[in-house]
Amino acid sequence: MERIEAELLTDGGNDAVVRLPGRRFPGVLVQGDSLHILRSDVAELATACERGDLDEARDCAGLLLVNLDALLARYETALSEHELPRPY
Repeated sequence: MERIEAELLTDGGNDAVVRLPGRRFPGVLVQGDSLHILRSDVAELATACERGDLDEARDCAGLLLVNLDALLARYETALSEHELPRPY
């Protein structure tokens, strides 16, 4: 294990925006339990698609999109607050 100093651009919650040394742009630190939930949500979407249940698939996809939009908004807000350009 290596210990380093990183720049924390937001509070240290479940989706902290952090810039590691040597990186031009920050990233989002996703906690393991949050990553597992995200993966489970994607698996639920895939299962609904396999069953041909388009209503459930649409609902699952909509929830995923809302969650990812919130994560992206947090990231973009942090960049804006620190006057950093977006990498896209």
